[in-house]
Amino acid sequence: MSTLTDIGAALFAAATLAAPAPAAQAPHADGRQPPAIKNAEFLEQLAATRGFSLGNPGSVRLTPTGDAVLFLRASGPRSFVSDLWVYDVASGAERVLLTADQILRGQEEVLTPEELARRERARTASARGIASYSLSRDGRTLLVPLSGRLFVVDITDRAAPRTRELPQADGGFPIDPGLSPDARKVASVRGGNLYVQDVASGAQAAITSGATGHVTFGAAEFVAQEEMGRLDGYWFTADSRSILYQRTDTAGLETFTIADPANPGRPAQTWPYPRAGRANADVRLFVAPADGGTPQGSHVEVLWDRARFPYLARVDTSENAPVTILVQDRAQTEQLLLRVDLATGATTTLVRETDPAWLVLSGVRWLRDGSGFLWMTQQDATGDDGWRLELRNPDGSLASVIVAGDQHLAGVEGLTHTGDAVLVSRSPDAIGDQLWLYPIRARSAPRAITDTAARTSHGVTLSRESGVWLHSTPGPDGAPTWTLRRGLTPDAPALGALRSVAEACPILPEPRFTTVSVDGRSLNAVVLRPRDFDPALRYPVINSVYAGPTTTVVNAPARAHLRNQWLADQGFIVVAIDARGTPGRGRAWERAVKGDLIAVPLAEQAAATLALCDAFPQMDRQRIGVTGWSFGGYFSVMAALRRPDVFRAAVAGAPVIDWRDYDTHYTERYMGLPEQNQAGYDAASALTYANDLRVPLLLVHGTADDNVYMINSLRMADALFRAGRPFEFLPLSGFTHAVGEPAAVVRLQSRTVGFFKEHLGEPAPR
Repeated sequence: MSTLTDIGAALFAAATLAAPAPAAQAPHADGRQPPAIKNAEFLEQLAATRGFSLGNPGSVRLTPTGDAVLFLRASGPRSFVSDLWVYDVASGAERVLLTADQILRGQEEVLTPEELARRERARTASARGIASYSLSRDGRTLLVPLSGRLFVVDITDRAAPRTRELPQADGGFPIDPGLSPDARKVASVRGGNLYVQDVASGAQAAITSGATGHVTFGAAEFVAQEEMGRLDGYWFTADSRSILYQRTDTAGLETFTIADPANPGRPAQTWPYPRAGRANADVRLFVAPADGGTPQGSHVEVLWDRARFPYLARVDTSENAPVTILVQDRAQTEQLLLRVDLATGATTTLVRETDPAWLVLSGVRWLRDGSGFLWMTQQDATGDDGWRLELRNPDGSLASVIVAGDQHLAGVEGLTHTGDAVLVSRSPDAIGDQLWLYPIRARSAPRAITDTAARTSHGVTLSRESGVWLHSTPGPDGAPTWTLRRGLTPDAPALGALRSVAEACPILPEPRFTTVSVDGRSLNAVVLRPRDFDPALRYPVINSVYAGPTTTVVNAPARAHLRNQWLADQGFIVVAIDARGTPGRGRAWERAVKGDLIAVPLAEQAAATLALCDAFPQMDRQRIGVTGWSFGGYFSVMAALRRPDVFRAAVAGAPVIDWRDYDTHYTERYMGLPEQNQAGYDAASALTYANDLRVPLLLVHGTADDNVYMINSLRMADALFRAGRPFEFLPLSGFTHAVGEPAAVVRLQSRTVGFFKEHLGEPAPR
């Protein structure tokens, strides 16, 4: 058993979070005064408003006919409690449908550890009040869960919606409640079993029984939620007559324990965790009547070669289409799209794909009439390096290629209400994106829906039965906007806009986008200077880094750089760089990190940072620091250990230290199995280089982190201690993988600034 309960009290006494009063910092032990922190109130504001997003519309859905927009919005710019709202397109009026206060009536909201863990996977752990809702296919019924209770809202008459609570049912707290397409049933997971509840009568029936400590039904396993982007573990069929559910057995997994040393009387939490090279959860899929009550032994098991393809990555139950599943082998180099026979459980292969490095997960999107499906792939027979969007026949055979070999294709946004065209996002420079409309069967040319000359970002919500759509994009002040339009044309008229009650941001970052050449490759970069920049000074440099797969940091929206602008205003020039291994630049670019997650990013980030110093004479190449979180934290540790010639100080947040201690699906995708790539794992492990630390290093880690467990930083601290290398360690008591509490954010960022000022210094004359 792996446990975090053996942490010594002295370790936690090394650094604690204090009250948020950065202006009154105590002097150092040697009498030196700590560096002054500029505009600390902005940092508190940034955290208290969750990046100025509280009060923005969220979880936006259009009714099928496009006559109304449903959304969640907090009651104020610093409230984490969201209510459910509706916007009437014809009148332009908005009204609240249901509030958390109406339901709770002054009582505290109740969240179980399981629900909190699920929200952690969904990155909504801080959300309170109405955090989610389901909309029926006809747009007339809503399901709203809150504090373990379930509410059904009839919005047929939106001027007078009718809300009623479903009777409290046995089995425990409902997890992941969902509405059937016909709005007659509600499914949820209670106590590890799957239940359905009749909306009209409130009667509950069990779909499964027999859940134990390691066997659950209807809930997605950890790697599905965290790494595959699949949060669900059950699916109603389109006709609402059947329900598919996964059975998960974690008996072979290690049990990780998270305890709170600051509160030793509080019970520890335990979670099954699949470390790289070790056992995964055993996942099976079954079909049952959606009314419940049938013997579990009569449920039909969906059959595929689970020994060869253990990962259930996608389940699709689209209307007018067969049920399909996407399964992957453990190496993620082969996947099958399978059609499911619900009566027998037999499966038929529609698409088979292989990749010698790894396959990027996508999914199937069926046409509305079931006459075919869209498929995004990097398997281009012509050898092109980009993505391809295909139209395939119902039997999986290729019908046509809609988008051929496009490195800039970023994703499918949706089908038009007529079903004859598909809206996609493209990112020609891998910084901003554009919206393009491609005909599916016609031979007409694609057309841009948004301005191709503007470097910005776009979000889209389409209505299913009308030409109304919602377009979100940053406004002139960087704040997001939500505009309703009719017709997918560049000059589509505006029908109205959703309102935000978010706090106004007092600053607008000034990112300077550029490119640098490293070994003949052009890398995207962004530079942020202090807003009181003095060209006569030479500034210390901070590389604000992520550098890992799936994520870019050189992004168009100005507000994406708010924290880095604040950091620059403290007297630094802050840079961010996207080297190879990041998405959006083609298959070979992304897969350059196969077998070793650090060698290529470290070499290219170091070279690019020095190249930026050459291009901007105010950047001091002798005073470069690096900081990041999660993969960025890992990179920062490795930069300090392996490239002290470039990076002279590092602050590393929640770092993976040895990839053998991270989860299977993410790690093995890039590194392979440890037993098959021992040299690669050793080369990518920070523990290998503990003796080599020569520059100041600050490790930061939340003690309750259930994504990158604190075992990582503890192992690094132990290795450095035994090697006799000095370092600093800041454990964040009770925090998970994210730090959002305003007081903690202020203290953490102030500590980071102080660390860099101590070791890199202040701006100095050139």
